[in-house]
Amino acid sequence: MIDRYAAFTEDPAGGNPAGVVLDASALDDSRMLEIAAELGYSETAFITEQAGDRYRVRYFSPLTEIPFCGHATVATAVALGPGDHVFVTNVGDVPVTVDTTGVATLTSVATRVAPLADADLAALLGTLRWPAADLDPALPPRVAYAGAHHPIIAVTSRARLADLDYDVPALTALMTERGWTTIQLVFRAGEASFDVRDPFPIGGVYEDPATGAAAAAFGGYLRELGLVGDDATLDLRQGDDLGRPSRITVRLVPGEPGVRVSGTAVPIV
Repeated sequence: MIDRYAAFTEDPAGGNPAGVVLDASALDDSRMLEIAAELGYSETAFITEQAGDRYRVRYFSPLTEIPFCGHATVATAVALGPGDHVFVTNVGDVPVTVDTTGVATLTSVATRVAPLADADLAALLGTLRWPAADLDPALPPRVAYAGAHHPIIAVTSRARLADLDYDVPALTALMTERGWTTIQLVFRAGEASFDVRDPFPIGGVYEDPATGAAAAAFGGYLRELGLVGDDATLDLRQGDDLGRPSRITVRLVPGEPGVRVSGTAVPIV
């Protein structure tokens, strides 16, 4: 049985749709990829094994398997119901708690941040058709990781973020070569408030309406660069430009190597 959820929203017409297969024990890789392609969502999550509160979870986009997906994690956890769950993913264990109000909170694997080479930045900006003059010097380009790799590119105006018209073949080739999952495009709207967009052409999707994995990576980026405190709560707005508003809460906890990402999910009928 395939369930359909919209994650990081309370409205089925908003958020990021995800497929959820709670019992995929009889499915091989080719069938899981086929189901993900048939659904056409940016990701579908498959539980292939269960032992108590531990679930082996794999994530497929319409084109390929993805190492980790935040919005499909939130959707799957809400589908399982309130309680504490551990998702055994390709990148490690991801604890997820669902409270009685239906809010799911995942804790990512340990985050890390690496430089973005000048040549890669130039190539990336070329595919986005964005001038370097529009970059925000307060949020320097980096590659952040919280289960998948996401370059962080911040700009100084919301209008620039709204103007997304990238070269799909060129960006797909660059992301494939570099092993990037999405590109986290950012505008800082307030001290702890950000508007974000995430191109995802390697998954066969032009843009992700909500990207929990990138949100976790971005939280790690802000912490690593000292741009927020060690004990910070961040509000991310995504999907508005697509007509699928999504709201993601990112929480940094002192001494915790991962990043907490919270949101709701609702069934799509």
